[in-house]
Amino acid sequence: MGEACVLKDVRVWFTKDFECKYISHLDLNRCMLRALHKSRIPVWHTEGFNVHPYATFPLPLSLGFKGERECMDIRLVEDYSYDLIKDKLNESLPRGIKIFDVTEPKMKAKEIAYAVFKIKISSDKITADKLYKTFYELFKKEEILVEKKTKKKGVKEIDIKPYLDNYKLEKNIEEVILYITLPAGSVTNINPLLIQKAIEKYNNIDVYFDVTKTDTLDKSLKSFK
Repeated sequence: MGEACVLKDVRVWFTKDFECKYISHLDLNRCMLRALHKSRIPVWHTEGFNVHPYATFPLPLSLGFKGERECMDIRLVEDYSYDLIKDKLNESLPRGIKIFDVTEPKMKAKEIAYAVFKIKISSDKITADKLYKTFYELFKKEEILVEKKTKKKGVKEIDIKPYLDNYKLEKNIEEVILYITLPAGSVTNINPLLIQKAIEKYNNIDVYFDVTKTDTLDKSLKSFK
């Protein structure tokens, strides 16, 4: 009998930008599976009726968001160069998705507790100075109620104020820039677009959010690896 293959888990790190920020997680998954197939990387395939390359995403990115440090986990059936994985996948991916590193997984997906965002905010209705003051006043409120969709209870009203402690506001001539760390993962997940809902609800103005997820953290605020 031949030797059984040794499975090895690998974490593939990539950026998601340009027009690719508008593809859904399902389409991203399809895109990555096609790239894995074309690259001929020795990836373990799932068993059963619908056989396909094994690939999982520890914290999928929301539609319309850019990502600077996204990751996908794959499983190899033999030793293979990490540099080759990076190069071969990049040859098969669109310009908006770029592999920048391949590593061994150090943490499990369930350890994810927070996500870090950089949000560029603008409005056609008011200046950046007034928008900055508007956000400053919003974050000073004792309670910030917005509607949130949930899988179990449908739409319900929640107070997002307790989740808005770790942030920094900046501004330039054209826009306000919000740096914020929000709960993410399997326990609590606060989408930054809830902040957009809040500012529009409490001030009756339309604002534009350009959201980039810059990092993913564990409960001790260490970068997910």
